[in-house]
Amino acid sequence: MKYISTRGGIEPISFKDAIMMGLATDGGLLLPESYPSFSRATIESWRTLPYQELAFNVIAPFADDIPPADLRALIDRSYATFTHPEITPVVHKDGVHILELFHGPTFAFKDVALQLLGNIFEYLLKERGEKMNIVGATSGDTGSAAIYGVRGKENINIFILHPHGRTSKIQALQMTTVTDANVFNIAVNGTFDDCQNIVKQLFGDIPFKQKHSLGAVNSINWARVLAQVVYYFYAWLKVTAHSSREVVFSVPTGNFGDIFAGYVAKRLGLPMAKLILATNENNILTRMVNNGDYSTGPVVPTLSPSMDIQVASNFERYLFYLFDENPARVNASLALFAATGKMHFTPAELARVSQDFSSASVNREETIRTIADFNSSCGYLLDPHTAVGVRAALDSTLTGAEFICLATAHPAKFGDAVKLAINEEVKLPAGLDGLDLLPSRCQTMAAELPTIREFVAVNAI
Repeated sequence: MKYISTRGGIEPISFKDAIMMGLATDGGLLLPESYPSFSRATIESWRTLPYQELAFNVIAPFADDIPPADLRALIDRSYATFTHPEITPVVHKDGVHILELFHGPTFAFKDVALQLLGNIFEYLLKERGEKMNIVGATSGDTGSAAIYGVRGKENINIFILHPHGRTSKIQALQMTTVTDANVFNIAVNGTFDDCQNIVKQLFGDIPFKQKHSLGAVNSINWARVLAQVVYYFYAWLKVTAHSSREVVFSVPTGNFGDIFAGYVAKRLGLPMAKLILATNENNILTRMVNNGDYSTGPVVPTLSPSMDIQVASNFERYLFYLFDENPARVNASLALFAATGKMHFTPAELARVSQDFSSASVNREETIRTIADFNSSCGYLLDPHTAVGVRAALDSTLTGAEFICLATAHPAKFGDAVKLAINEEVKLPAGLDGLDLLPSRCQTMAAELPTIREFVAVNAI
């Protein structure tokens, strides 16, 4: 399996090289040159497999330069840190299926990918005798999951940028209370988009990237998306074991990585009627799907801060396919967007988008009401991001389907938002209780590239 860039500026590279490159050297995102096709019979044959074995079957064709025994060991080690034997269990509540993705060490869906990516990084660095400085931006969950994935690992330092005061308290504490010597937290006085832009500029400075061996943990890294593809198969197999109806996935969406993993699953042959793209008030993606309006606006702070994003990095991967795998068209559209804050689509392209996605924007009041109603009707607590996806599913005009809603975080990570809905404090699980009593370490910096660039250079391994 070889990998190419959405912008067409690199020769095809191997899986190992793609993971180490992170962001393509031409500024694009890496994608497989082609996709395997899993038949319905093959997918059905996986129905009784444990999660780890299913993950191996889905991932192996994409990682064919890692020996199978090594890949199995990496997968097994990664999911040994999860507290539920099914890794991503599916529960049926109040007419919808909830895919619980929060049983990893940081109680968020990012653990599913970042535990594996951390182990792959360590494996490849040891194999190559190299070192790496990971640089990433987070709107809340990626940062802690990445930190927990590589804390204390040899030959790796990690620098995580988060928007100061714009994550939940628990999210900030999960990051800043990890004081391992190889972990550096940077609170940026700005938005997530500011953080993400700085990281992209660091990776776009090729001499700096090469000098300091920068590695990516954001969903710009293909391994992140690939690991998340697995739980779409897992959920489908669980739900269709008891139903013959079509499946619709509802995905709370900010940076487009999680829902793009669902799109990849569909390209691989997983039967699904539709992907519902659920956004909060920061709804550039909903406006694009519903009205063809892909134009930026100010980032609005919401109850679901991990989705407070206007420029979705992974959308570029979907654009590559929407534009018939034409890098020139991708480059032209991104240049127009950079210059004007807008992107344009043909009627045929918008028709294709509507075949892949439907979309809804869920506001603050609807989020609170959904958490309250769900708790009242079935005693199940939703975090505010998951509530956005559940609300979009419940209000969908799609009929006769089984709805699978991705539960992206444990409700305790967003206790203040949940308390607004149920008027009760959310009990903290063991892994989150007492974080505020631990020592912490964090640098607060302006959203300025030179300042952060110098900090990374000084502290690089």
